[in-house]
Amino acid sequence: MDLREQTVLITGASRGVGEELARAFVKEGANVIINYYKSKEKAEALANELGDKALALQADVRNQQEVFRIVEEAKLYFKTPVTTVVNNALIDFEFNPLTQKNAFELGWDDFTKQFEGTIHGALNSIQACLGDMKEFGFGRIINIGTNLFQNPVVAYHEYTTAKAALVGFTRNMAKELGAYGITVNMMSGGLLKQTDASKVTTEEVFQIIESSTPLQKVTSPRELADVALFFASPWGRAITGQNLVVDGGLVMD
Repeated sequence: MDLREQTVLITGASRGVGEELARAFVKEGANVIINYYKSKEKAEALANELGDKALALQADVRNQQEVFRIVEEAKLYFKTPVTTVVNNALIDFEFNPLTQKNAFELGWDDFTKQFEGTIHGALNSIQACLGDMKEFGFGRIINIGTNLFQNPVVAYHEYTTAKAALVGFTRNMAKELGAYGITVNMMSGGLLKQTDASKVTTEEVFQIIESSTPLQKVTSPRELADVALFFASPWGRAITGQNLVVDGGLVMD
């Protein structure tokens, strides 16, 4: 299915990577649901800027009923089911090396919050769209990971552990859903320059990444969004269960 025929749910789409994902898909002609949790003004401003191909809808991805509700609202608005899901939402986390809890300070609640946002949130968004995808015989699911579980430049324990679990989640979903024409992939960009979550990252950390990376630069949110377009496009039709690291070669997997 061409991108211009797709309706795309992007979770956490009001800013940062999500905003670039929304812009990229709309530019290619897709319908886009700009999901947001708290950033109402930013989400609605982005939707207004992007025009009638974009719709801002509030839902906490951890709440199944709310996610199912916005999918139904979007179907009525666009008059077509959701064909593509990009699980991007990040719950209450900043990439701040100065305030990150160390191994002595971490609590289990820190981990469960990230598991709820990353795994539970992805499960809710997939299940909200799965029936229509199966009936349609087509679906594209793209999970946003990180290269930090392969190369922890900073030990962001709870965030990185949840994203590592997302690899297993991705591959199990790919195994089961392939029979319905649904692909499930993950793309991992590491620390990006710059998002709302990484604006507090110190310049020293970015310098470490730049000096260690073959391309000698930090990946941008737009460069990551380009890969999402590839996975969703006909060019990516034979790829599923993969974690594509998009970081300029810092991690070679």
